[in-house]
Amino acid sequence: MLGITAVFHVFSNISKIILFKKGLDKKILFQIGIPAVVFVIIGALASKYINVRYLQLVLSLFLIGLSILFLIKKELKFEANKKNSFLGGSLSGFFAGLLGTGGAIRGITMAAFSVEKSVFVATSAAIDLAVDGSRMVIYYFNGYIHKHDLYLIPFLIVIGFVGSYIGKLILDKIPQEKFRVLVLVLIFFVGITMILKFFGISYFSE
Repeated sequence: MLGITAVFHVFSNISKIILFKKGLDKKILFQIGIPAVVFVIIGALASKYINVRYLQLVLSLFLIGLSILFLIKKELKFEANKKNSFLGGSLSGFFAGLLGTGGAIRGITMAAFSVEKSVFVATSAAIDLAVDGSRMVIYYFNGYIHKHDLYLIPFLIVIGFVGSYIGKLILDKIPQEKFRVLVLVLIFFVGITMILKFFGISYFSE
């Protein structure tokens, strides 16, 4: 599952970069992207040896807590400096490699920086592409990518592009001031979903 998820993310992020390329911020890209790539490799290598069950719970509580904080204190922002970017990039990369889920941490980081929505999507997608490309190589050597799953690639390409295009149409209609709130609400529900998964609760259970 980790392997095919990484493959899907690669194609999805390529389509986002194509559609939102005008919003790419090279400064944020390098300040967050470089530590993210370094730590995704560390996390992916560690994934073979670490029991990640309780780390998933810690991450979910972390995401829920921060998203609530920023939703309540709407004026709270962090400067997009090297220190904050390094911290956000490192954590997002490490958890992406270890758990297959790091985008939410990067989303929290960029929401804290309060960047413009097209910058958010394009730059986050470019960072994600580098992160997923790196962990995909490690996952391959860890045996997480199987030949019998490769037939899914054409479908993943189509789904990734169509999903990104629909997302762009929706994003164009969302005002900038509501975009940050939307991102934080989505991250909150990502955290809730992770907790439900941790306790074995399904939305579709009877």
